[in-house]
Amino acid sequence: MQPVLEIYAPDGFDLWPVAETESFGFLPLSGELSPAEVGTAVMRIAGCNDIDPDGDRLPRPADALDSFLHGLLTFDNLYAAGGLRVTDNSTGVTFLPGCCDGLEDWRDWHQFVDDGGLLGFGHAPESPVAERFGDTIRLTVNADQSDSPVIELSVTELRHLLAGAERDLADFLALATDWASRHLPGRCAPVAAALARVLGLPAPALPPEP
Repeated sequence: MQPVLEIYAPDGFDLWPVAETESFGFLPLSGELSPAEVGTAVMRIAGCNDIDPDGDRLPRPADALDSFLHGLLTFDNLYAAGGLRVTDNSTGVTFLPGCCDGLEDWRDWHQFVDDGGLLGFGHAPESPVAERFGDTIRLTVNADQSDSPVIELSVTELRHLLAGAERDLADFLALATDWASRHLPGRCAPVAAALARVLGLPAPALPPEP
């Protein structure tokens, strides 16, 4: 199980260094990312929230960098395209986040494990679904197909995987906070706090400003 961001090609992005990527791939988040990959992840999370202000929210700043970060730093409810990806290494079956999934909702998996029932992540043409049957978890890659590939695992295994995913997110947040101190001087604290909110984690300790 890996926390992943849905990524698009960063054509023309020049506010900070980013990695070359293909559109509609998934970038796993962990403490093992290169600085350019961290820059890509921060770009994508900020981009998901780069929406023109309305209502009582303050207007965009004139500065290009502050304008791009404005939604990330001012929205109450943040969004990050992606979720948790699960791969069965014995069969090669991969359960991917759906169109209605967001990385900010990853803790819904914990409630699902505790309460059971059904957890849906998207709709046609692809509808990933998680179901609990007693002590067994079934992950259906596409519930709209009667012969869809599935992954089955125990509740204990899923809890173990969720703990690993949380460690990956915490390691990524620490890495991204250090990255922000170097690439976003003067903005590290609010950016790190916003990333912690979207990941559902405690605000990280801030490194000394360079």
